[in-house]
Amino acid sequence: MSTLKVGLLGYGFAGATFHAPLIGYSGRTEVSAIASSQTEAAAKAWPQARIVADLDGLLADSAIECIVIATPNDTHFEFARRVLTGGKHVVVDKPVTLSAAEARVLARMAADRKLLLAPFHNRRWDGDFRTLQSLIASGRLGHITHFESHFDRFRPQVRQRWRENALTGGGLLYDLGPHLIDQALTLFGAPQSVNATIGTYRENAQADDYVHLQLGYPDKQVVLHASALSALEAPRFAVHGRRGSYLKSGVDTQEDQLKAGLRPGQPGWAKNPPGLIREVEGELDLRGELATLDGAYEEFYRALAAAVHDGAPFPVAADAAVSVAEILELARRSADEGRRLPYMAERW
Repeated sequence: MSTLKVGLLGYGFAGATFHAPLIGYSGRTEVSAIASSQTEAAAKAWPQARIVADLDGLLADSAIECIVIATPNDTHFEFARRVLTGGKHVVVDKPVTLSAAEARVLARMAADRKLLLAPFHNRRWDGDFRTLQSLIASGRLGHITHFESHFDRFRPQVRQRWRENALTGGGLLYDLGPHLIDQALTLFGAPQSVNATIGTYRENAQADDYVHLQLGYPDKQVVLHASALSALEAPRFAVHGRRGSYLKSGVDTQEDQLKAGLRPGQPGWAKNPPGLIREVEGELDLRGELATLDGAYEEFYRALAAAVHDGAPFPVAADAAVSVAEILELARRSADEGRRLPYMAERW
């Protein structure tokens, strides 16, 4: 199988922790060049990659077929626009843009040029989410009536970084909100409405650190929640249906493993503890553990190579970037106005 040559723009937390290791260890992609001010760190970790000064250096390399944007949120749109204009495929870390209008512009550009605009919604490959997808599809819980998804952490101290600065697109809405929203849309499709509460509760915080979203569906309740002040965490997933329930505690292990230096394919990679399930039908009442499927973040980049080189459909379409951006925007409006707002996806 052919190898996709990838250029990485940005070698901060996202570039160094997520993108470079997954590109380098997917088996179908390689880190061909890196553009970053962190030149020493990038060169030490990826000696086979060329280190260039900026995006222009990546665009000028004819061997590079795809560029990954792993820079602060407020730079995503302009960098992605330049990559598409330069005729290369682009992966953009979440959120792809800070406005729905910008997401639509990029989606149109990619479609017109027959290029991929790939939102980095890697948490579709969380082990617990993969398990949940399979469980819902099996029908074992019956019709789902309540879905609750939490990303709760305890980080009471505000750090001096762009991710916690509202002016650069920081805060939990844009940090964890895209994952929560994309997973819900993947499971249930577009909602009819959005109701949001967004707060800033830590001392000296400059960006939101509490997000509570309710997506309105006619036949179920969907709650998405993120907080930086949860010393005792709620279950990561709580799912209830007409025939049973599923609870899963703890966050998928892949992020912590990547931080610790573990890589795809190594022993213990992407293993997760089981969840709890109860199935009830008539006199049958079964309770026990449900094994969690392994996580597989590297599949994002394997799928990317298959799409570019083999013509396979890519599982995270540009539509996902637009839909997530629309709901993020609507959530902010809902919180500001203190009311539930209808959601109607705009055609792009």
